[in-house]
Amino acid sequence: MTDKPSQIIIEEIHSKALEGNALGDPSKRRVPIYLPAGYDADKETYPSLYLLSSFGARGLKMLSDDLWEENIQERLDRLMSSGKMRPMIVVMPDASTRYGGSQYVNSSATGNYEDHILELVDEIDRNYATLADAEHRAIAGHSSGGFAATRFGMLHPEVFGLVADHSGDKYFEMTFRADFPKLFRYYDKVGEKGIKKLLANPALELRNGAPFTALGLLATASCFSPNPSARFGFDLPFDLHSGELVPDVWERWLSFDPVEAIEEHSEALSSLRLLYIDCGLYDEYNLLYGARLFTQKLAEKNIPFQYEEFEGGHRNIRYRYDISFTAISEAIPKTRKDDHA
Repeated sequence: MTDKPSQIIIEEIHSKALEGNALGDPSKRRVPIYLPAGYDADKETYPSLYLLSSFGARGLKMLSDDLWEENIQERLDRLMSSGKMRPMIVVMPDASTRYGGSQYVNSSATGNYEDHILELVDEIDRNYATLADAEHRAIAGHSSGGFAATRFGMLHPEVFGLVADHSGDKYFEMTFRADFPKLFRYYDKVGEKGIKKLLANPALELRNGAPFTALGLLATASCFSPNPSARFGFDLPFDLHSGELVPDVWERWLSFDPVEAIEEHSEALSSLRLLYIDCGLYDEYNLLYGARLFTQKLAEKNIPFQYEEFEGGHRNIRYRYDISFTAISEAIPKTRKDDHA
């Protein structure tokens, strides 16, 4: 045991990828980094885990004090001191936007957040004692963070060799589309002017009663169907007045759906050291059915994965990190030091 406790370092990282983004969001981001107890850059290198926040949150939120819940440092300390998780560096990015979130994708309407995460990996590897290869680098997240973790595993298995997806967005026909009428009703109430007010100042309009779901759908459109010449800076996959689906825009959304993307990215998924997925039985966004369909398709293609369903809904699932972090730790290859521990 070491006497040197774990540390949280909050780095201010300037992102070239986010410079000049359409929303004017800051290109400098505050990124919490967890260094395990006994961290010694001169004597040891460590696996790394990138932990992605859900929509409406960023990495700093994981540090918050909660009366009945561990913060991320307390959880990691407990898991590592008990031997359930090997010492590793944990990075908590900030991919938030004025609209609430970026889905961690590149978009002309929000910014190049996929590039930002890849850029962040290079920054961390340069400045911290990481084992700088995919088999020692994991990515995990909840909700849109879970969606992004799976997507990074599909698109960048050479960067992230282990994925943990907690209740990530999947099967958009069952999830996003089911919420479209909530935005239609809000539009009927406030019109185009009200939609533009919501996009200009989400914090104020949410306080004034705008539904969070309406903002979430608009934010998702800004990520999945950007269009600089459109009235909002992005296309919507439906007509706001009639509710009629706009097929070509909806197809653009579906191209991001992990359920639809398995065919194209099956080789990348098969190469992962770990693909962990879970979802609550009572998920309020119907994500359980997307998780079941996704894992069914994985099984049909003989792609290895771990899947769990648990009692609960979409929120208050941080205790599930105990399971995924342990799975990540077990799947990372042992080093020479581990063999002599």
